[in-house]
Amino acid sequence: MRQGIDPSGELAREDFLEKSIIFTHSVEDLKEVNFFIVAVPTPIDTFNHPDLKPLIAACNTVGKVLKKGDYVVFESTVYPGCTEEDCIPILEKISGLKFNEDFKVGYSPERINPGDKEHTLSKIIKVVAGSDDQAKDEIAKIYALVVEAGIHKASSIKVAESAKIIENTQRDLNIALMNELSIICDKLGINTFEVLEAAATKWNFLKFTPGLVGGHCIGVDPYYLTHKAKSLGYNPNVILSGRSINDNMGAYIAKKTIQLLIKKNKNINQSKVLIMGATFKENVEDIRNSKVVDVIRELRSFSLIVDIIDPHASSEDFELEYGISINQKPVGPYDAVIMAVAHKEYTSLDLSYFSKLMDQNSVFIDLKGMYRNQFKNLTYWSL
Repeated sequence: MRQGIDPSGELAREDFLEKSIIFTHSVEDLKEVNFFIVAVPTPIDTFNHPDLKPLIAACNTVGKVLKKGDYVVFESTVYPGCTEEDCIPILEKISGLKFNEDFKVGYSPERINPGDKEHTLSKIIKVVAGSDDQAKDEIAKIYALVVEAGIHKASSIKVAESAKIIENTQRDLNIALMNELSIICDKLGINTFEVLEAAATKWNFLKFTPGLVGGHCIGVDPYYLTHKAKSLGYNPNVILSGRSINDNMGAYIAKKTIQLLIKKNKNINQSKVLIMGATFKENVEDIRNSKVVDVIRELRSFSLIVDIIDPHASSEDFELEYGISINQKPVGPYDAVIMAVAHKEYTSLDLSYFSKLMDQNSVFIDLKGMYRNQFKNLTYWSL
């Protein structure tokens, strides 16, 4: 950030010039601050339980410099009740101050869509909540300085926390429905995207499509809600069922690829597969919780040779995160090519490009249906 580099690619280097902002990692620099916004990651662990370590660490940091009259606003995605039950006690303990008497707290869920230059901070309605009415009003005034779309004042911090969770849980469940439909359509021998195109002619049909559900939001946030629900003695069957479907799509895609290769009389132990795209979604560098990794690992568990390319992902970061390297360029021929992420660089590729990578006995797996009806003499499959 000091060098004018935005990892998400939303800001150009010149956007950082002549701006009155200081980027720091020093706690000392925070002593003069009166309004803190905590927006650290809130991931899940290997057991799909909330991992609050970054959030707790941030609370400890803020607590060391918190003063009377200060405000602390949390933007990190958490389960309902986390701000009041987990964060505020740490702030009180570390600072020695009294909540709502000496300092006040709010919650305002971040709604940024990484890589999206249209739905930016100023153009998205900001939900805000405060520990009391005064806090809510003051926090709303601060955000109103930069948010042009407007402010929505939630009645409580728990309501605001819940709103963020349900936004992504709703999308997760709708995509799970599409993924389950895709599995059924495959058994029926029909194309899912053709079914969706027909259904979408009705005015109130919701346009969701099947695919891999990764990233740090849709693939993670529902587990924060299910964690809280279970702690209250309720088992959220529908949400967990949707999560199960989406979490297993990587393995499903890999096994379908292997089935198609076997039908082509390919020797699985010697088959070579190219996966195009490794980020969690198109046109971003973000590799967090990329479900393409599930496809890679499942294929390699059957001893297939797997190459990965991606014009956006950092090979160094990908190997550090997953222990998997990304190739600079494809080195064919390949027995199967999996179009995993619909990067803009891939949308203009034609049959001549793929013919150099494959032969007539190869398989093309198109997860986003980008090349439907384009390959006449090639085994084609999509979700």
